[in-house]
Amino acid sequence: MNPQLSIQLRHLRLSGMAEALPVRLEQARSSPLDHLEWLELLVGDELARRADRLFARRLKQAGIVAVKELSDFDFAFNPKIPRARLVELATARFVAGHQGVLLIGPPGLGKTHAAVAIAVGAIRAGYRALIRSVFDLAADFLEAEAAGERRKLVDTLTRVDLLVLEDFGMKKLGPSAAEDMLEIFVRRHETVSTLITTNRPTEDWGQFLGDVPAATAILDRFLAHAEVIQMQGKSYRLHQRARRAAQGTESKARA
Repeated sequence: MNPQLSIQLRHLRLSGMAEALPVRLEQARSSPLDHLEWLELLVGDELARRADRLFARRLKQAGIVAVKELSDFDFAFNPKIPRARLVELATARFVAGHQGVLLIGPPGLGKTHAAVAIAVGAIRAGYRALIRSVFDLAADFLEAEAAGERRKLVDTLTRVDLLVLEDFGMKKLGPSAAEDMLEIFVRRHETVSTLITTNRPTEDWGQFLGDVPAATAILDRFLAHAEVIQMQGKSYRLHQRARRAAQGTESKARA
């Protein structure tokens, strides 16, 4: 293969073609491919590589370090968890409809796993997602306030196609958080989608936001177009801990 051709392809930002070219040339030598079929395969390689890079970039932008899939979710452990509804959410049709989702239930039931899997599904469908835990969000607001970039943070949280707020209600967000969150929900209302995971009933939102009227206004807008999914069952996290402890005891007994 002419090395200059590979350089030219990369110069044209066709690195997918450049990387696939040696294999496709060998395939052309050993298979009865006509020129058009061979070119279609090479173009397909470029498009696939671009899709992979875009997917990886949007995962990073979303704050997703480890990809989680609903196929890895242990629905058998907690059969009351609505599998079909979660799988439907992972198709991202609710994002297309600018709807919201509230996953509510005790700790350890897999709300985070489900939320990340749904966000991954949205990214695969071509949407931009952002996942922030309430602890990250509290730090974000503090840093933005110190840097004079609070408006920029609010804009970021407003514009993303799917905003996932995890552990909502587990930490107070500061004296002006209720006002900021209200603005975010008002601007996101009927234009983009929000998914919230929480173990706190909605009646408590005024308490941890420190502003009952603002919390009421947030809930009014969010729940108007949100699906509420009750997560019920036993803590899978505690189950895993007990199983590891039992395995450790058995290992010591054998030793």
